[in-house]
Amino acid sequence: MSDQPFTKENLDQYLKELAKEFRKRNGKAMTAEIILIGGASVLINYGFREMTYDMDAIIHAASSMKDAINTVGDRHNLPKGWMNDDFMRTESYTPRIAAFAKYYRTYSNVVTFRTITGEYLVAMKLRSGREYKYDRSDVIGILWEQEKMGSPLSLERIQKAVADLYGSYDVLASDVKAFIEKAIQDGDYAELYGRVRQAEAENKENLLEYQEDKPGIITEDNVHDIIAALRRRKDRQ
Repeated sequence: MSDQPFTKENLDQYLKELAKEFRKRNGKAMTAEIILIGGASVLINYGFREMTYDMDAIIHAASSMKDAINTVGDRHNLPKGWMNDDFMRTESYTPRIAAFAKYYRTYSNVVTFRTITGEYLVAMKLRSGREYKYDRSDVIGILWEQEKMGSPLSLERIQKAVADLYGSYDVLASDVKAFIEKAIQDGDYAELYGRVRQAEAENKENLLEYQEDKPGIITEDNVHDIIAALRRRKDRQ
């Protein structure tokens, strides 16, 4: 994760420079494809977030792409690996993502960038489902903007997208399914977005305090239970 936020404006600048650096190393005959997912896809396709700190991607390119990434990062004081494919080791990754990626832009005639949008981006956010990042508020934001665009996402479309990517809707945790089903049933996305975003911020703050008191305890396996316990403790106070 970068300490410097990516915005819609500087994101495009970095992508353009990255393609130029890749072409400089490999010439005009070698092409590459990068699928931007997560926060970068949200930023490109929707307007409810002004920035992201994540530049997760699926990178189909020669190994020299890593050098190009680091060169652009050094130029703009970004951390090493400011764009990376680490998310491919998480549960939200599936090789099926590529089949549902949408064209975004091609720079320097060699690097094509694609993104994930609509119900497939919602499906990925639900599969991750983290309550201490922007996963759930991003889901609500996407539902909200899709509705305003005149292309609302029904529960059936989302269920199909989850099945397309992960084999079955039942791969989602029960609390995540309850979250999306209730959100669509209620339909007041503007109010819900602010409420969910606030809850995520509070969860993150609680986890940071817990980490300071008990370093090394939090894992991906227990973080949900820890959040629930910390929330109950706050409610009692």
